[in-house]
Amino acid sequence: MARVRIMSRRSVHGHVSGRVQGVGFRYFVCRCAQALKLAGYVRNLRDGRVEFFAQGEAADVVRLIEQIRTGPAHARVSDLQFEDVARVADLTGFSAG
Repeated sequence: MARVRIMSRRSVHGHVSGRVQGVGFRYFVCRCAQALKLAGYVRNLRDGRVEFFAQGEAADVVRLIEQIRTGPAHARVSDLQFEDVARVADLTGFSAG
């Protein structure tokens, strides 16, 4: 009998504060999310924060959040807030806007 592995899905929306603009942060998040095969987006906000939405396998979303918490070499994350949100149907790919 073959084992069936059931994957749980997760969707999160969040904001990152600190030195996260002008340091390659969005592209870092985008590369990480694409490597994890997540769907969603990351973008700068006028108030200096970065906003992100990611959905995919729950374990991969957790991995992305851990990578966001660390950020790229020149970034400094002072605050990371996120919440689980409803899944967006038919969302594919991850983009940096």
